[in-house]
Amino acid sequence: MLQSGDVAPDFEVPVLIGGVKKLFHLSEHRGNQNIVLAFYPMNWDPVSARQMVGYQVDRDKFLVRGAEIVGISIDHIMNTTSWEREIGPFDFPLCSDFWPHGEVSHQYGVLRHAEPFAGASERAIFVVDKAGRIAFSKAYLIDQLPDIEETLAALPRR
Repeated sequence: MLQSGDVAPDFEVPVLIGGVKKLFHLSEHRGNQNIVLAFYPMNWDPVSARQMVGYQVDRDKFLVRGAEIVGISIDHIMNTTSWEREIGPFDFPLCSDFWPHGEVSHQYGVLRHAEPFAGASERAIFVVDKAGRIAFSKAYLIDQLPDIEETLAALPRR
């Protein structure tokens, strides 16, 4: 798993932003804002739903600190679209690490190889600073909800 100080690998994946499918490029955010990469195992998982809904509720706290949340799962973008319609809408990006399967999760060292959820990503948070380096990283138990306040405290000062 990548650690503080490591360069955050760039990636380009399909993304859903407010119900609209686009492409997300991590490198496009360098120099502009901090990015909170929130890896979660899969859509339709109750803990993942609570996690993403919590980010939507507290999104302004991240924006005020110059950060955007970016959810990432291994699910197909169409699956993510259906899920977001059920529990959203979300104003932050939800990325699909579906093809090549789990490539971004693998680059960040959070692709699960054991059950439960083998082939999905771990539940993990990476704060990527404006320079494109990891400022904070933490993996959580698969059924553990990441602490939003802990993530906010890890954001680099403006």
